[in-house]
Amino acid sequence: MLRFVVGPAQAHQRLDKLVTEWLEDTSRSSVQRWIEEGRVTVGGRRCRAKDTPQEGEVVEVRPGPAPTSTAEPDASVVFAVVYEDEHLIVVDKPAGLVVHPARGHRSRTLVNGLLARPGFRRAPSDPRDLQGHTRPGIVHRLDRDTSGLLVVAKDEVAREGLKAQLSARSVEREYTALTIGVPPAGAIRTAYGRHPQARVKFSSLVREGRAAVTHVSVQAVLAEGRAAHVSCRLETGRTHQIRVHLAEQPHTPILADRVYGRAPSDPWLVEAAGRIGRQALHARTLGFVHPVTRQPLRFSAPLPDDFARALECLSRGSDSLRAIGEQGRKAPAQ
Repeated sequence: MLRFVVGPAQAHQRLDKLVTEWLEDTSRSSVQRWIEEGRVTVGGRRCRAKDTPQEGEVVEVRPGPAPTSTAEPDASVVFAVVYEDEHLIVVDKPAGLVVHPARGHRSRTLVNGLLARPGFRRAPSDPRDLQGHTRPGIVHRLDRDTSGLLVVAKDEVAREGLKAQLSARSVEREYTALTIGVPPAGAIRTAYGRHPQARVKFSSLVREGRAAVTHVSVQAVLAEGRAAHVSCRLETGRTHQIRVHLAEQPHTPILADRVYGRAPSDPWLVEAAGRIGRQALHARTLGFVHPVTRQPLRFSAPLPDDFARALECLSRGSDSLRAIGEQGRKAPAQ
């Protein structure tokens, strides 16, 4: 049973919309079905999807049974294995690869590729994970166009142990990114939730939400202050967290981020964005205690070629910047 209290910013909103916002990975149609089945109550009362709970009322949700996973093994999915034993596997995910089946991506995901590996089985379902049937062993995720390190559990003991460390914020997760502009070093601490106008997006500019903390340090100032190479350490791991925090707080979005970023006008940044062709974000370091052997493990993934090309472009000297600027003025990009 899941329990939520309606806050002042949530009052007078439709019940099905509220529950869908609380349960990020659950579709609105599933929530509406649960409401019809009496699995959602407000103040202990059965209700309708269109009802609007008041501030302070308690909403209880008893999720329905999860369907069986239909993910099929696919040995053609390519990814690098950094570490593997009988309990877990650490992979270096390439940009462009979706982690698990979801709407619009039913096949050719990392999960499909893992299922094709000898020794990787579908772990027992997790009753606390409403969509666990679609992502066996997945305890944290990377966006499709973010590259880098990811740990996947092979059994229930490893899954629960890794989830406990993530909940305790003891897993080391460090990312490297290229930003438009130079963010100040320090911790970004905000509330975090669904974007009020676009459900597929998230925002740190919300009145109420879950806590989100990103620690930012500047590795290098690039392109005469027009860009930066930064390191971001996650204390919490909300969906799109680094991308949202850098875009909305210091207003230094990640280079080539099509969702939260902005198109650069400077010729040097335009060239760098073209070289990477996706958000310049890479999960570089991953550290945790093995949930079974208790051995400390720490892994690092080198920069992928596309990221390295963009970084090299932005790291050129001032003479190169002036030369690119002259070319841009002579032949503006169309």
